[in-house]
Amino acid sequence: MDLGLFIDGLVNILQINTLLLIIAGVIGGIMIGALPGLTATMGVALLVPFTFGLPVEQGVSMLLGIFCGAMYGGSISAILIRTPGTPSAAATLLDGYPLAQKGEAGRALSMSIFASFCGGMISFIMMVILSPQISKFALNFSAPEYFALAVFGLSIIISVSGNSVLKGIMAGVFGLMIASIGLDPVSGFPRFTFGFMNLFEGPPFIPTLIGLFAFSEVFKGVEKIVTQAKVEAKITRLLPSRADIKKCWKTIVKSSILGSFIGSIPGAGGDIAAFVGYSEAKRTSKNPENFGKGEIQGVAAAEAGNNGCTGGAMIPLLSLGVPGDAVTAVLLGAFIMQGIRPGPLLYRDHIDVVYSIFAGLMIANICLLICGLLGIRFFARIISINRNILLPVIFVLSIVGSYAMRNSLFDVWFALLFGIIGYFMQRYDFPASPILLALILGPMAESNLRRALIVSQGDYSVFITRPICAVLLFLALLSLITSTIRQLRLQKKMRQEASL
Repeated sequence: MDLGLFIDGLVNILQINTLLLIIAGVIGGIMIGALPGLTATMGVALLVPFTFGLPVEQGVSMLLGIFCGAMYGGSISAILIRTPGTPSAAATLLDGYPLAQKGEAGRALSMSIFASFCGGMISFIMMVILSPQISKFALNFSAPEYFALAVFGLSIIISVSGNSVLKGIMAGVFGLMIASIGLDPVSGFPRFTFGFMNLFEGPPFIPTLIGLFAFSEVFKGVEKIVTQAKVEAKITRLLPSRADIKKCWKTIVKSSILGSFIGSIPGAGGDIAAFVGYSEAKRTSKNPENFGKGEIQGVAAAEAGNNGCTGGAMIPLLSLGVPGDAVTAVLLGAFIMQGIRPGPLLYRDHIDVVYSIFAGLMIANICLLICGLLGIRFFARIISINRNILLPVIFVLSIVGSYAMRNSLFDVWFALLFGIIGYFMQRYDFPASPILLALILGPMAESNLRRALIVSQGDYSVFITRPICAVLLFLALLSLITSTIRQLRLQKKMRQEASL
């Protein structure tokens, strides 16, 4: 890294106009991320046209502010009302919402913003220092490696299965069955669409997520609306306690690095990084039985992982001209609109722009920390609102979020259907997270498996002879075995405690 160029970029970003645009972007991103259905991609896409008349440094910096803000904002609704505002916050609710139910919403929110800031800053450092090297490594990924990565992600299902491995596997298989709906990825033939054009692209992900977590919570809350005690959210401090930081710092660093690496792989994203970070934190924890019941390390791992993707996803965009995820695909359009083409020539022809982007991402993460900390007291009050008021608000926001993505009433009915399914899953103690993992990774696994076999002419040895692919498959097998053994031991321990 050229320190002189970075300082020049930092001076450009710290101009009052640029700084105000970044702050506005961060605040807008937090609000967009906190509303179910309004993803970071949608927020960035909506504001791209407004950057057309701005200098490239100002326009891109504001969009980076929205990106960082929305990645964190999804955790607010996930923690407070069990409704992930963005897909990448789905892993955060596993422990964030139980903490809120215990009256520790402030603790969860403060750790969420702290882990998000650390994840974003670590990914920024990796982007600046390792951008060329990681991009070259990501170029080695083709169909077999993407299949192996998807299998590795699916092996995490055991870790998020809750108290029953069998129920977790059943939920995962159900999710894979749903993921098979839509056009065949190779032949293009419709499968299980039952004549509905809306299902040709597969089951709509955002409405499914909203149904499983938001509508199901509304349905569950209706039957408890009279008997459920009011939960008070106690805010004693803005920053996490020293004990929580000491407990979580290793998890934050590890998840941030994992998130940066996963973000640098085109096609992966914050949702995968969050679940991988969460699973790794649970696997290496001394008390894995606490995960899913309000473990602060679970919140830290998920938030550090998904925010680690912000810098990671910029690596292939800047170095190769290949977007790392949906948000950076929109950013690619913003660059082209400004007359700049990302790729290897960007470092030669527009090195000043590159370093301004580096500085912009760093300032955006600092603004995120400040805005997030100042807003914690306000956010946490949501949990103490009377449920007679809160549940209808969640219901309306869920309907709007389901409709907004494609302006389709079909998506609203689809979300309601999965709300009913999610309600019965909660009632009979089936975890919903394996379904989300299967919906994210199932199509990725299927399409790349078939492409790899087409290229290799049906030779399955391609998955063993390619080093990266073989390592990922071995890690998936290892994760599956260790997670299963640990879950079975945990269940045995719980049965013994129950019999006493």
